[in-house]
Amino acid sequence: MLPPILIVLMAFLCELGDSSLGMGYGTILTPVLMMFGYEPSQIVHSVLLSELVSGTTAALLHNRFGNVNLRPGSRDLRILAIMALCSGFGVAAAVVVAVTIPPRFLKVYIGLLVLTMGGIILLTRGRGLGFSWRKITGLGLVAAFNKGMSGGGYGPVVMGGLILSGVDAKSAVGITSAAEGVACLVGVVTFLVIGVALDWVLAPCLLLGSLVAVPMAAYTVKRVRTDRLRALVGVVILALGLFTLYRILLQL
Repeated sequence: MLPPILIVLMAFLCELGDSSLGMGYGTILTPVLMMFGYEPSQIVHSVLLSELVSGTTAALLHNRFGNVNLRPGSRDLRILAIMALCSGFGVAAAVVVAVTIPPRFLKVYIGLLVLTMGGIILLTRGRGLGFSWRKITGLGLVAAFNKGMSGGGYGPVVMGGLILSGVDAKSAVGITSAAEGVACLVGVVTFLVIGVALDWVLAPCLLLGSLVAVPMAAYTVKRVRTDRLRALVGVVILALGLFTLYRILLQL
């Protein structure tokens, strides 16, 4: 197990990337913590709680800095409403599945998921397709299921999909942060209802580290181009997916 200060630092760095790019927090943090001996359910519950707070805070700050328009009647707010509704169903279903399957299968799923998300981030660079409300709905369901299963995989799917659907990159970051907060709320409540205990050492460390990073990340989105940073995150996530699967295969 890791010292609390190191967990706080890891959460800070991952959230800095997540709130700047709309992805990367759970997708990176979950396999890294698994490498240090934490169990998937232990990680996912704590990640969901920390992102519930940090994601909501990030959305408010992105709106304040003008990165996203969440005023009543705006398209961004309508997209958020659909994503949030889909997230509730997707996460609840995934959490139930996650606590009923063997941990080894869940670890394999997480490894494959992380690998896929890295590829999605890299493949969606520079591409764009027409806007579609049906596509937005599908994105919300798939991304939320990933979130409930592994604690990660929400941001990469939503960010890539929103950008492909013609949503501005900065707006996509704000929408993803807000929708992810709703998904995390449903996930945390579902874990509590089915009786999965929260890790009271891991969770507060993740919460502290992620929350401190949010204001800096929101300001970064306002000032810095994110296309090159997103490519870097894609490479890192791809590498983590490969390494996670490699470690799992060694244990077989």
